[in-house]
Amino acid sequence: MDSKKGRSTEAEGSKERGLVHVWQAGSCSGTPERLSGWGGKTVLQAALGAKHGVLLTEDGVVYSFGTLPWRSEPAEICPSSPILENALVGQYVVTVAAGSFHSGAVTESGIVYMWGENSAGQCAVANQQYVPEPNPVSISDSETSPLLAVRILQLACGEEHTLALSISREIWAWGTGCQLGLITTTFPVTKPQKIEHLAGRVVLQVACGAFHSLALVQCLPSQDLKPVPERCNQCSQLLITMTDKEDHVIISDSHCCPLGVTLSESQAENQASIAISPSTETLHSQGEVFENTLAENDLPATELNVGNGQTTSSDAISSQQDMGTTEMPSARNTPSYPDTQAVNEYVQKLSDLSVRKNSENGEKPVPSQPLIEEAIPNLHSPPTTSTSALNSLVVSCASAVGVRVAATYEAGALSLKKVMNFYSTAPCEPGTQAGSSSTGPEGLKDSREEQVKQESMQGKKSSSLVDIREEESEGGSRRLSLPGLLSQVSPRLLRKAARVKTRTVVLTPTYSGEADALLPSLRTEVWTWGKGKDGQLGHGDVLPRLQPLCVKCLDGKEVIHLEAGGVHSLALTAKSQVYSWGSNTFGQLGHSDFPTTIPRLAKVDNENGVWSVAAGQDYSLFLVDTEDFQPGLYYSGRQDPTEGDSLPENHSGTKTPVLLSCSKLGYISRVTAGKDRYLALVDKNIMGYIASLHELAATERRFYSKLSDIKSQILRPLLSLENLGTASTIQLLQEVASRFSKLCYLIGQHGASLSSFLHGIKEARSLVILKHASLFLDSYTEYCTSITNFLVMGGFQLLAKPAIDFLNKNQELLQGLSEVTDENTQLVEILNTLFFLPTRRLHNYAKVLLKLATCFEVTSPEYQKLQDSSSCYESLALHLGRKRKEAEYTLGFWKTFPGKMTDSLRKPERRLLCESSNRALSLQHAGRFSVNWFILFNDALVHAQFSTHHVFPLATLWAEPLSEEAGAVNGLKITTPEEQFTLISSTPQEKTKWLRAICQAVDQALRGTSELPPYGSGSVQRQEPPISRSAKYTFYKDPRLKDATYDGRWFSGKPHGRGVLKWSDGKMYSGMFRNGLEDGYGEYRIPNKALNKEDHYVGHWKEGKMCGQGVYSYASGEVFEGCFQDNMRHGHGLLRSGKLTSSSPSMFIGQWVMDKKAGYGVFDDITRGEKYMGMWQDDVCQGNGVVVTQFGLYYEGNFHLNKMTGNGVLLSEDDTIYEGEFSDDWTLSGKGILTMPNGDYIEGYFSGEWGSGIKITGTYFKPSLYESDKDRPKVFRKLGNLAVPADEKWKAVFDECWRQLGCENPGQGEVGKAWENIAVALTANRRQHRDSPEILSRSHTQTLESLEFIPQHVGAFSVEKYDDIKRYLIKACDTPLHPLGRLMETLVAVYRMTYVGVGANRRLLQEAVKEIKSYLKRIFQLVRFLFPELPEEGSTIPLSAPLPTERKSFCTGKSDSRSESPEPGYVVTSSGLLLPVLLPRLYPPLFMLYALDNDREEDIYWECVLRLNKQPDIALLGFLGVQRKFWPVTLSVLGDTKKVLPTTKDACFASAVECLQQISTTFTPSDKLKVIQQTFEEISQSVLASLQEDFLWSMDDLFPVFLYVVLRARIRNLGSEVHLIEDLMDPYLQHGEQGIMFTTLKACYYQIQREKLN
Repeated sequence: MDSKKGRSTEAEGSKERGLVHVWQAGSCSGTPERLSGWGGKTVLQAALGAKHGVLLTEDGVVYSFGTLPWRSEPAEICPSSPILENALVGQYVVTVAAGSFHSGAVTESGIVYMWGENSAGQCAVANQQYVPEPNPVSISDSETSPLLAVRILQLACGEEHTLALSISREIWAWGTGCQLGLITTTFPVTKPQKIEHLAGRVVLQVACGAFHSLALVQCLPSQDLKPVPERCNQCSQLLITMTDKEDHVIISDSHCCPLGVTLSESQAENQASIAISPSTETLHSQGEVFENTLAENDLPATELNVGNGQTTSSDAISSQQDMGTTEMPSARNTPSYPDTQAVNEYVQKLSDLSVRKNSENGEKPVPSQPLIEEAIPNLHSPPTTSTSALNSLVVSCASAVGVRVAATYEAGALSLKKVMNFYSTAPCEPGTQAGSSSTGPEGLKDSREEQVKQESMQGKKSSSLVDIREEESEGGSRRLSLPGLLSQVSPRLLRKAARVKTRTVVLTPTYSGEADALLPSLRTEVWTWGKGKDGQLGHGDVLPRLQPLCVKCLDGKEVIHLEAGGVHSLALTAKSQVYSWGSNTFGQLGHSDFPTTIPRLAKVDNENGVWSVAAGQDYSLFLVDTEDFQPGLYYSGRQDPTEGDSLPENHSGTKTPVLLSCSKLGYISRVTAGKDRYLALVDKNIMGYIASLHELAATERRFYSKLSDIKSQILRPLLSLENLGTASTIQLLQEVASRFSKLCYLIGQHGASLSSFLHGIKEARSLVILKHASLFLDSYTEYCTSITNFLVMGGFQLLAKPAIDFLNKNQELLQGLSEVTDENTQLVEILNTLFFLPTRRLHNYAKVLLKLATCFEVTSPEYQKLQDSSSCYESLALHLGRKRKEAEYTLGFWKTFPGKMTDSLRKPERRLLCESSNRALSLQHAGRFSVNWFILFNDALVHAQFSTHHVFPLATLWAEPLSEEAGAVNGLKITTPEEQFTLISSTPQEKTKWLRAICQAVDQALRGTSELPPYGSGSVQRQEPPISRSAKYTFYKDPRLKDATYDGRWFSGKPHGRGVLKWSDGKMYSGMFRNGLEDGYGEYRIPNKALNKEDHYVGHWKEGKMCGQGVYSYASGEVFEGCFQDNMRHGHGLLRSGKLTSSSPSMFIGQWVMDKKAGYGVFDDITRGEKYMGMWQDDVCQGNGVVVTQFGLYYEGNFHLNKMTGNGVLLSEDDTIYEGEFSDDWTLSGKGILTMPNGDYIEGYFSGEWGSGIKITGTYFKPSLYESDKDRPKVFRKLGNLAVPADEKWKAVFDECWRQLGCENPGQGEVGKAWENIAVALTANRRQHRDSPEILSRSHTQTLESLEFIPQHVGAFSVEKYDDIKRYLIKACDTPLHPLGRLMETLVAVYRMTYVGVGANRRLLQEAVKEIKSYLKRIFQLVRFLFPELPEEGSTIPLSAPLPTERKSFCTGKSDSRSESPEPGYVVTSSGLLLPVLLPRLYPPLFMLYALDNDREEDIYWECVLRLNKQPDIALLGFLGVQRKFWPVTLSVLGDTKKVLPTTKDACFASAVECLQQISTTFTPSDKLKVIQQTFEEISQSVLASLQEDFLWSMDDLFPVFLYVVLRARIRNLGSEVHLIEDLMDPYLQHGEQGIMFTTLKACYYQIQREKLN
C-alpha cells in the first residue's frame, strides 16, 4: 500500500493524515486530547467499545488501546499506549469493528478475526470466556457444495453479538439474543449462520447497537416485484389481498408474519383492550382475539393508533358512511379529544405545511408525523404505524381503528368532516374488528373483505394499503398508477386520465445500470431486529423482533448510512439529513419530538447538511458541512454534571445538538463513538488538497439538496396539475423532468460516494468523477438536450394558465432556488436560470479538479489525469453553453418570423444555423420577381418561396462549390436525391460561410445528435462530409418512387449499396443498389390485394430490372425459378403451378424467351398424367416432341399449337404401334400403318380417337412366319427419329454457363477472362451467402476456399495434371456457387424432371442414354475451353513413370507390355473424366428405365437363378459342367479348414461371389468393369490355391466357373447392369481385357435365361 501511495502523497504531506483526537463523552466544553502513547501513524479507521478501542492504520495493521481484560499478560490489560495485535501482522486488514467488550477485523482476503469477551459466543468460539488473540472465524455456506469459505466485506459488533456482511451481500450472525435475526432458540450461536430472512436481498451495510441490529438493504428493482410468493411460507396467509369496492379497489400487502414477533407472557394476558399495535398475533384462524402488548411503562393501553397519515395530503378519504359525530364513543375508556378546536387547528396547520414544506426555515416536516400529535399531548406511548410508499407519489396511510386512508400529493386542506369520519368509526361495532380494512361500520358484506380483514389483523400496520376514491368536492388530478400493481382508481379518474395520454411521468428516475454498479444505491430500505423496548427498532412500538422487519416509513428517504448507539439508531440520508429513533433520555436523538419509536428528523443545523454520524452509548455525533467546507462536529446527548451541581445523581442531556469547537484541529474525516469517549480522525490541509476534496463533496451534497428541492417543490407539483398545456408540451416537460430526475439521482449517488471517499485513503485517482467521467458527461448532456428542446419550443411560456399561476405563486421560492438576486427579473428568466443550473455545476467540477491538480507534481500521472478531466468538464460546460445560445437564437427566429410555414417547421430538436433573409443567397436562373429564402437548420435546408416551401433533409444533401469556369460566380451546387440547384451568393466570403455551414451541418446530421467534443480536446471537424453515406429518405416527386422510402447507402445523391426501399402501396425491395437503381442481389415483394397475398422475388437485378438468376413466387401459388432479363422470364427456368392438391398442378422446365416458353422444354401435367418433352414456341407446343402418359402410351411426332398434328408414332403398353398422320391429341386421321404385337399389320386410312374405336379403311397383312425374327420390331429401331435430337435439348442451360464464363457463343472467348469470372462468381456468391440465414457448412467453405486457386499448368501434359483437373472438377461440381457446379445441378434437376414419375417409361431409355452422352460431350467442350492443354477426346497421355511391366496377362500368361489394352484413365475420354461426377447423380432415374426396359428378360433370368440356387455347391458345379479339377476340396472358414461335403451350400468361390455382388453398389461403367475384373482374379486365386500349380485358363474352362459365380451372386437386375455398361462404356475398352471379361458376363446372363430350356 505504501508503495502505491508513495507517489500520490508526496505533495500532500502524508504524515499529516489520520491524526487521532479523543474527547470524553458527557461534556460539550471539553477539549480533545491526543491519544496517549500513540505515534504518528496515519489511522484509517477506529472503533470504540465500552472501555477499549481499536485502530486500523493505512498499512493494514491493527492496534488496541484502553482496558483489555482478555489479554493474557497482566501488563497488557491496561496498556499505557496502543499495543500492536501481533496475530494480525502480515494479514492486510481493511476494516475493524468493536463491540462493547470484543473486537473484530476483516482482512483483504475477506477473512474475519475476532477477539475479546466471548461469554455470549460473540467471538464465534465455543465454551471460552475470553479470546485473548485475534482468532480467524470460519464462515462457510452449507448450501454450496463443496463448502466454500464466505468472503466478508464488513463487520459490526454489539454487546453480545456480531454481524458480518459477505461479498455476496448476505448477513452472517453469531453470539446471543434475538438481535441475531436467526431462527433458533439455542444460544450462544458460535458457528456463524446466515440470516435467511434477508436471503436474496442485496444488503449494503450492517450496524449493531447494544442489543439491536440494523441493515441497509437495496430496494428490489420493480420487475423483481412480480413473482412474489402468494402466501407467507410460515403462517400461509395470503401476502397480498385485493378488495373490490363500488368504484375503487383496495390492495393491501400489509401481511406481517407473527413469527417475527416475540411476546412475553405477562403481555399476553391483557386481551381486553382494543388498541392494536403492530405485533398483534392471530391466535386462531378467524383472528377474533387480539392481544395488546403493553408498553413497558404500563400506560393504559388505550391510545388511538392514528400514526403516519402522509401529511402532504389534502384528501384523507373517509369511511363510506358519515358517522355524523365528532366525538369518539368513550365506551372503552378511549379518551375523547380535548376539543374539536385543537383538531381543527392542527389539521389546518398540517395542510399549510403540506406543500410549502416549511420553506421559511428550510426544514422539511417529515411526511410521517402522526396526525394528532400536538392535539393529544398527553399520549406518550408510541403510536404504532409506519408507512410504506408504494410509489414516491402515492402514499399509503394510517390506520385509525380499522379505517385505512390513502391520499395523494396535492395542495389543499383536509376537510374537518373527513378528519372526523376518519377518527369516528366506532371501535366497538362487532362488524369492524380493530385493524380490519373494512371502510365503515356496516360490517363485512363480502368474503373478499373478510380475507382482507384477516390479513390486516396480523397487526403489522406498515401497510401499503391504498384506497383512492374520487371525491366530488375536489377534482384535483392525481397519480394514477402504482408500479407492479393494478391501477387502483375509479372509472372517473381513468376517464380523466384518458384525455391526455402522456400524463403519467414517474419522477423516480430510470436508474441506469452502469451508475448503480459504480456508485452507492439510493433506493434503500432499513430493516431492524432485536430488542426494542426503547423503540430503537423504529416500528412504532416497543416490542422485540426475532427477524428483520422493514422500517416502512424510511422507504424512499434515500438512506445511505446507518449507525446504532446503545439504545438508539441513526439513519443518514443522501439529502444530508439524519433520522433518529429510540431512547431519547438524554436528547441523543437531536430532537425533542414524541414519540421516539419511529424515525424523526434530527434538528442539527438549520443551514448545513450532515454528512457523517456516529452513535455512542447515550449520545450522538454529527459531522456537518460548514460555509468554509471545514466539517463542524455537533454533540447531542448525555451531559455529565459539573462539580457545583446540586443533583449529581441525575444525568441531564442536551436539548439541541451543540457545536464543538474543533476548527483548529483540521479537517475531520470520520468520527467514532464509544461509551465514555469518542474519537475523531483529522487530516491537516496540506497545499489545500484536503480542503479541495471537502469542497467537492460538500458542494455536491448541497447541489443534490437543491436539485431534490427543485424536483419535489416545482417539478412534481407542476406535473401533477391538470391541464398543463398541449400533449406535445407535456411530453417535452416530462422529458425534461425525467432527465432531470436521472441527473438528480446520479448527483445524489455521487454525493454519497464522496462522503465514503472522505472516510478512506483519499487517493485522487480513485475519484468517480475521474474514473467514470463519461457517466457524468452523458447525463449532463442528455439533460441539457431535453431542456434546450423545451426552450426552443417556447419553454415555460407554453404552459397553460394553471401551470403559469402555480409558477407565479411560487416566484419567491423559484427566485431563492435559482439564486437570482435581482427583484425585477422576469419569471421566464428565473425559470431558465433555474433549469440551466446544472451546467454551472460543470464549471465547479473543472475548478475543483484543477485545484486538486495543483497539489501534484506537474510530471505526475495524477496531475495529467486531473488536468485532462478538468478541461473535459470545462469544454463540456462551454459546449452546453453554446447549445443554450443556439436554442435561444432559434427561439428568437421563431418569434421573429411567426406564421403557418414557420410553425410547420418548428420542432424541439431543430436548431437554426443561418438564414438568408438578408438576400445574401439567391437561386440561379430565378425569375425577376421570385422570392427565395433559404434557412439552414441542423437537420434540413429549407427553401421557401411565396406560398410554398421545401425541406431538404441534410443527411441526403450534397453541397459542393462550383468552379469559376462553370460561369457561376460564387456558386454552390446543391444535390439532393430528386433535385439539383445552384445557389449564388453575393460575395466570395458569403459563399465560403454558407458552404462551411452546410458542410458542418451535414456532417453533424450524419454523426447523429450533436456529439460531445471528444473528451479533453476541441472537436476536430472534417473538411467535408463523406460523399458515400447511410441515410433514410422519402421520395416526393420521382414518378417511379413517389412516396417511397429508402433506407440505406447513398453516393452523391443516388441510392448506392445495400438498402431497403418501401413504396406506399406496400411494395418493398431490399438489396443492392447502383446509381439509384436496383442492381445486384435483392429481394422484392409486391402485395396482391385481390388474393391477399404477395408476389415475392429473390434474385439478381440489373439497372432496376430483374436480370439473372432468381426465384419468383406468385401470389397465385405459382413459383418460377430461373433466369430473368428485363423483368421477364428469359433463359432456362422451372415453373411450378399449384400444389398437388390444387385444381391444375403442373410443372414446366425448359427455355423461356421474353416471358414465354420457347425452345426445348418438358411439361408435366400432373392432373392428366401426361408428360410432354419437346419444342415450344410462344407458350405452346410447336415442333417435334414426345408425350408419355401414366398408362404407358408413348407418342413421338409433330405438334402444332399444343396439338398432335402431322406425322407421328404411337405405341401402347402392349407394343401395338401406329405410324401415320394425326389431327389432334391422340386422334388418328389419315394415312398410316397399325402393327399388332404379333407382327400383323394394317395399312390404310384411319380416323378416330385412340382407345375409343377407330374407323379403318385399309388392308390387313399377316407377315409370313418364316421371315426372320429380327425384322419384327423394326419400328422400335426407328424410335427417336421424330423426337428432339439430344444435342438440341437444354441449350439454354449450357448457353447460360458459357455466358457466365464470359463467352457469347460456346467456345468463343478468352480463357483468362473466364477464370476471372469464375473467381468473381465464387466471391460474390460467398458474400451473398454470408448474409443469408443458412450458414455454409464447414466442408462447403473448405471446398470454396480450395476452388479459389486456379489450376496452373506449365510444360507437357501428364497423368498428374489430368488427375488435378479431375479433382478440380469433382470439387467444382460439388458446389452450386461455381458455374460448373450450377450447370451440374441444373442438368441433374432437368434430367430428373424428365425421367422420373410419368417419364419413367421404358420407351424413353434410348433417349435418356443419348441425353447423357450429349451432356458429356457438351461439358467436355466447356472443360477443354477452361483447360486448353487437355487433349481431345480419345487421345492418349504418355505415362510419366512406366508402370511395373511384369504382370501376367489374365488369359495369355505372357508378360504383357500393355500395348493391347491401355488402362482406363490414360486415354482422355469425356466419359472417363465426367461420368464419375455426373452419373452418380443421374443414376436412379436412368437405372429405373433400364429395369423397366429389361423387365421381361430379367423375370425369366431371375426365375432360373432361384431354381438353380436350390442345389448344393457340388451338384451345381456338376450341372454347369465345371471340370473336376477346379472343384474346391477344402474350404477355409474363419481360419478352420473344412471339407466340401455334398451338402455344402454357398461356400465354394465365396470370395468371388462376394466380389461380384459389389457391381450393384457402383455407378460408372468403368467401376463396374473393375468389379468384373476383380471377380475373375478372385476365381483364379481360389483355383490356384487348390491346384497348387501354375495353369492357364481357356475360355471353355473359365466360362462354367464364372457362370457358377454369377448364379450364386444372385444379382436381381443383372440385365440392367449389363445393358448400362454396354451403352455407356468407353469404346476403346471393348477389345481389351475388360471388354472380354464383360462379354463373358453378358454371355452368362443370356446363358442363364436359356438354362430354362435344359
